[in-house]
Amino acid sequence: MKRLAALVLGAALVAGAWFALRNGDRPAAPAEPPKPSACKPVTFDGKRFTECIAVPGQHRISTKITGKNGVIYRGFAGLAEDVDAATVAFAVNGGMYDTGSEPIGYYAENGQRLYPLNTRDGGGNFYLKPNGVFFGEPEGGWRVMISDDFAAKIAERPTFGTQSGPMLLIGGKLNPQISPSGTSLKLRNAVGVDPQGRAHFVISDEPVSFGTLAALMRDHAKTSDALFLDGTVSALWDPASGRMDGRYPLGPLILVTHRSPD
Repeated sequence: MKRLAALVLGAALVAGAWFALRNGDRPAAPAEPPKPSACKPVTFDGKRFTECIAVPGQHRISTKITGKNGVIYRGFAGLAEDVDAATVAFAVNGGMYDTGSEPIGYYAENGQRLYPLNTRDGGGNFYLKPNGVFFGEPEGGWRVMISDDFAAKIAERPTFGTQSGPMLLIGGKLNPQISPSGTSLKLRNAVGVDPQGRAHFVISDEPVSFGTLAALMRDHAKTSDALFLDGTVSALWDPASGRMDGRYPLGPLILVTHRSPD
């Protein structure tokens, strides 16, 4: 009797599964495991940094400034409301801005130039010439270029772009305007692209000089051209680690997302 009961129960389970599949009830696909952080701690010259790397073919880069509600984000909290955090590799502050959080230099988003290139003279880090532009297409071809060269050589508008300054490295050499051992120490962040086309975003986790940040971009990240993004307000959002900096209002943002499978 026990054997017969087991056979009857087994047949019932098979029949139930068959009817469920026939009626379109497919087994749920297993949840995709969370992606590891694209960011890692780095110690350079005795100073603590976080380095986040965007890899062509694995990540997409875009610029963001205004939310779906038409209001400038001014930080990561608003951005997080408009995007799926599971798709986000990381985001950083992306260039200098005025008191209203609007870019003070070139800014392009989704192939549209929203703010023109700024080649004027003035005071502050942005005008510590030469300054530069970080730009490219979402899935690769990312570059850092001196602003004057960008104006002269880039005829086709990139999908994204943001201007900041000063350039930290130019052709592998320290910007002559920057001291290799300066005494001004602040939180700072920068971006550069290595020979493999990977974009390195580095943020200091303690106050550092321009010279130390430039040396890290050259000797550790192996970038020949590197652009300073900002100081003091430097911020990172790394969903995988739970980090979301929010010390100060921000302007333009650089968003790096995981590339969707084809």
